[in-house]
Amino acid sequence: MKRRFALCGAVLCFGVVAVAFAQDPVKVDPAHYKVEFENAQVRVLRFHYGAHEKSVMHSHPDSVAVFLTDGSVKFSFPDGKTQDASGKAGSEQFTAAQVHLPENVGDKPMEGILVELKTAAKK
Repeated sequence: MKRRFALCGAVLCFGVVAVAFAQDPVKVDPAHYKVEFENAQVRVLRFHYGAHEKSVMHSHPDSVAVFLTDGSVKFSFPDGKTQDASGKAGSEQFTAAQVHLPENVGDKPMEGILVELKTAAKK
């Protein structure tokens, strides 16, 4: 019985760690993410979601998003919380590293550029 309990606990911990270290969006969701450029400092992704399309849970390091179209997104997080966000074409926004599942909640396609930062900010 103790052995089963320990095994269940280990599996649960592994599941939590797996979500905490979610996967690369380009690998787990190539339908929505494409690498446009990459070097030692940044990786530039293009994202495109059709109306009401949803991604899978994935992660990004600190990033800057530039919206090419207007869009409304609902982000779901590993803890079950959600957050609504929107962007206007031509606007930009910094986002701290996070794990999320985005969904285009708008009636139109949404497209943008995401610049993922590879180097830590200097203090």
